[in-house]
Amino acid sequence: MNLIALDSSGQTATVALVSDGVLLGEYTINHKKTHSQTLMPMLQTLCDAAEYELGTTDAIAVAAGPGSFTGLRIGAAAVKGMAQALSKPVIAVPTLEGLACQFYGTEQLVCPIMDARRAQVYSGIYRFSHEGAGVGMHTVAEEAALPMTEQIGRLNALGKNVIFLGDGVEVHRQVIAEQMQVPYILAPLHKRLQSAGSVATRALMMLEEGKQPVEAGAFAPEYLRPSQAEREREEKLGAE
Repeated sequence: MNLIALDSSGQTATVALVSDGVLLGEYTINHKKTHSQTLMPMLQTLCDAAEYELGTTDAIAVAAGPGSFTGLRIGAAAVKGMAQALSKPVIAVPTLEGLACQFYGTEQLVCPIMDARRAQVYSGIYRFSHEGAGVGMHTVAEEAALPMTEQIGRLNALGKNVIFLGDGVEVHRQVIAEQMQVPYILAPLHKRLQSAGSVATRALMMLEEGKQPVEAGAFAPEYLRPSQAEREREEKLGAE
């Protein structure tokens, strides 16, 4: 299977190409430019370097949320445009599951945390199990927007070693150090942020689990909560 994968759910922009289980290349950048400026040029550069023909693509995998509202919308527009132009389906990978696959196969709990502002994080809790020759991914706590202190309470109650990763690590490093009661580690720099290769890994796992891709027109990001503009409008209407 030939797969294009991308993630624009956070500040990091990342794209990858996979062919028959081989990661042909990955291009990741964490910079101030908007994803609308970087994402498609990055993919073109990667295709040129890998001598990859877009027409050979079987599906397009994308981090489908939660995450930055702007980033998700840019990624969704790029994916829908490509999928429609190439007549290929979309594999919608939950952002946090894609992040968790950075630690595919670990025996520790994996807790991705993305800064959601307003003292909250987007987070879930995952574990991996060895199933014959393969590895299964299991959700211990569903993705949610919640206070970091609440997620830490859940992890302490589970009583197992934890790996934290995601852009929320730096934001909440101090509260993690103060409140975690079980052993934990913070992911190293090369494993901390979004990776399109990891999104591709989760997409292939999802196909093996029997989850079906969707047509471009049916794909929509998962935001988990209203945007800031929507919240402000609701607050204004409530005040009136």
